Amino acid sequence: MLKTAVGWHVELEFEEDTHRTRAAALVRLPDGTEVRSHGYASRHPADGNQPRVGEEVAGARALNDLAMQLLTKAHGEIDSASGRTSFPLSH
Repeated sequence: MLKTAVGWHVELEFEEDTHRTRAAALVRLPDGTEVRSHGYASRHPADGNQPRVGEEVAGARALNDLAMQLLTKAHGEIDSASGRTSFPLSH
């Protein structure tokens, strides 16, 4: 049996200043849909300057939001295809 391989590429971009990191995530799906999300991290003034940690926190938050949007999209597609209301999807 032949299986079709499908790949998604998720893009993450970061903007940083001295106290805040912003992450923007984007995934383009095979159906042409683009799903975008954002995540933020703030550095407490008493903490040392560790940009990588801010990127990890902001990136994780953006990816978490992206995941929830994809679950919502899939849930809507299941409902449309089945003609009934299904149980909400979660992890």
